Amino acid sequence: MGKRIIVRRRGRGTPVYRSHSHRFLADVRYTKYDETQKTSKIIGKVIDLVKCPGHTSPLAKIKFENNEEAYVLAPLNMKVNDKIESGLSSSLNNGNILPLKAMPEGTLIYNIESSPGDGGKFCRAAGTCAKIVSSGKDSILIELPSKKQKKFLPNCRATIGTLSGHGRKDKPFVKAGKMWHYARTRGKVYPVTSGVAMNALNHP
Repeated sequence: MGKRIIVRRRGRGTPVYRSHSHRFLADVRYTKYDETQKTSKIIGKVIDLVKCPGHTSPLAKIKFENNEEAYVLAPLNMKVNDKIESGLSSSLNNGNILPLKAMPEGTLIYNIESSPGDGGKFCRAAGTCAKIVSSGKDSILIELPSKKQKKFLPNCRATIGTLSGHGRKDKPFVKAGKMWHYARTRGKVYPVTSGVAMNALNHP
């Protein structure tokens, strides 16, 4: 009898491979793309900067004009009481949320939507940013942090700037125990043993 490969064990959803999402502060995504943001903008104020175990970068708690509160990924140099804008007519300042069609070529952005209204899927790790390479009528070409270029729809939203927390990988873990707790928070497997290091009867 062999044993189940890791991919199948993860699919069972046992506590070993389940992320501790009950400790996460909130689901970080853009607000609903309503008619107001399609034509003008909505202004929000940063009321707090917090750390969430489920995200590598700090989060900013925003209170908008309509009394709606949301958590967004905080860009570099953001402070409490800063103002951010969300919508088509927002200015091109750090932390503002705009559709890709409203940004010029060469703009540094992060938290890019895969499809309009999904809340942001690409470029969400601490210290990363993507760059708008070219703009067209039907698609926007963006260079991701991996140097791969991908096309997005013009109505997909993104945030201007670079994500904070860029020095995260400079600090070593030092101990295997700290790495184990870090991986366990996100439902990752640690330590990982390569198949060639196992006995033939143990390897699937």
